[in-house]
Amino acid sequence: MGEEAEGSVRVSDSNEGDHTQSRQLDIYPLSCYYFGSKEAIPFKDETLDDRVQRLNSNYAAYGLRTCVEAVMLVELFKHPHILLLQVRNCIFKLPGGRLRPGELEIDGLKRKLSRKLCVNADGDGIAWEVGECLDVWWRPDFETSPCRDLPSTVRSPKERTKLFLVKLPESRKFIVPKNLKLLAIPLCQINKNRETYGPIISGVPEMLSKFTINIIEA
Repeated sequence: MGEEAEGSVRVSDSNEGDHTQSRQLDIYPLSCYYFGSKEAIPFKDETLDDRVQRLNSNYAAYGLRTCVEAVMLVELFKHPHILLLQVRNCIFKLPGGRLRPGELEIDGLKRKLSRKLCVNADGDGIAWEVGECLDVWWRPDFETSPCRDLPSTVRSPKERTKLFLVKLPESRKFIVPKNLKLLAIPLCQINKNRETYGPIISGVPEMLSKFTINIIEA
């Protein structure tokens, strides 16, 4: 693996102020990573109404639903790409998921990443480097889309989603369930593209605007 940065990319956003201090983020070529498959994981076969009813029942029993999701970047064609899971060839998701009651955020995210992206649930003995929290999104109820700024009139939101930067090493094996696809999507393609990727994923480039992304030569 090369040790010298081949190039730097600044992810900018029109709302960014000059006071923002840039931080460094090293990413490696997609070709450095191995992608394989494993047995499919079961999905709940339910209607939207059934899902909302289930989530409301869980909220009544356990309170606020907390989800944790990973932002992981690779390089392809000299541009930063984000790793997204695709469900049923139409729905894009950041790797991650719901925390168990009482589970710590970092521990829960590592568990979810290992379950969905590794051969074994223990992560194949390779640690996940979970970094800072990039953003927090809220859902006042399960019938509406998530929002970044919780309205002051909402005293008891039903769901909180926290996005964490997960730094990838120079090489790693990704073993994905057969009923999921792990795709590398250009950041410029998802930027503000709510219609295709939803409000959270389409907002990731803005979240990364405080970083200078260094592309590491293979």
